Amino acid sequence: MHHPRKKAAGLASVAASMTLLLAACGGGTISDETKKNEANAGSAGECGEINMAVNPWVGYEASAYVVGQVATEKLGCKVNYKNLKEDVSWQGFGTGDVDVVIEDWGHPDLEKKFFEGEGDGSAMDGGPNGNVGIIGWYVPPWLAEAHPDILDHKNLNKYAKQFATSESGGKGQFLGADPSYVQFDEAIISNLGLDFKVVFSGSEAASITAFQQAEKNKEFLIGYFYEPQWLFADVPLEKVALPPYTDGCQDDPAKVACDYPETELKKILSTSWVEEGGPGVTLVQNFQWTNDDQNQVAKYISEDKMKPEEAAAKWIADNEDKVDAWLQ
Repeated sequence: MHHPRKKAAGLASVAASMTLLLAACGGGTISDETKKNEANAGSAGECGEINMAVNPWVGYEASAYVVGQVATEKLGCKVNYKNLKEDVSWQGFGTGDVDVVIEDWGHPDLEKKFFEGEGDGSAMDGGPNGNVGIIGWYVPPWLAEAHPDILDHKNLNKYAKQFATSESGGKGQFLGADPSYVQFDEAIISNLGLDFKVVFSGSEAASITAFQQAEKNKEFLIGYFYEPQWLFADVPLEKVALPPYTDGCQDDPAKVACDYPETELKKILSTSWVEEGGPGVTLVQNFQWTNDDQNQVAKYISEDKMKPEEAAAKWIADNEDKVDAWLQ
């Protein structure tokens, strides 16, 4: 996330900055994830190895394992999956520890640091991955039906007390997600004069559970969420209208008072890995699929409790024409 996590044509954003030590909490460090793969010898064949970052949301995991399974089964590559937060992943481009970030939701700050030009040139834009990211504020469908005016941010203060929890200090609770996701919710709340407090769920899974329970139990809940996400097939969350996004409205994180933009998600690749060439590079550069494709695999993993490798294999078997196009 993806916010969402999300996800960025014109998204001038900074994910909540995480140190390597902090990122290790649930996201791993590059050295930790590298050590996990050292014992897995095996021949990588002509394709060589692909160091695939896996950021902490299930949609990303779906994309990573589908590409990884194709690389392994069709090209004979050795794929090393590394569970890392977003900003930590980018640090691996220059060291050779990370070759691919398969789903980037827009990080202009990291592009300045790692792209050629202002940065060290260790990373490059790998082109769109076909998904369109939508970050926003959402409520469960029962709430939107019962109180239609709640879908306009101007009416939220009217309901603030009904959103309050033991953690929100008398204000309405706004449910944030993983703090490392691209997000401006605290600034938006402050700058729009809303009587709410951000309380972080801590993970995508926790946010999903909260929305499912709020719908089931008819509870007041508003929070950060995003598409593509398999949950929408089961619980069609309703988006709250914020002031429309305009170019530049998120340039200063402290002054943000606008909605998130729709974002063409893209791949970020290690420059040196691309320059080495090979079938793995061609596969990743050609990879594109739709929000529905990703949601299907993410549902296999999250709701049907399939292992990521099994979920990827099932989708690949059912979509040979799309896979063949990536291999051209």
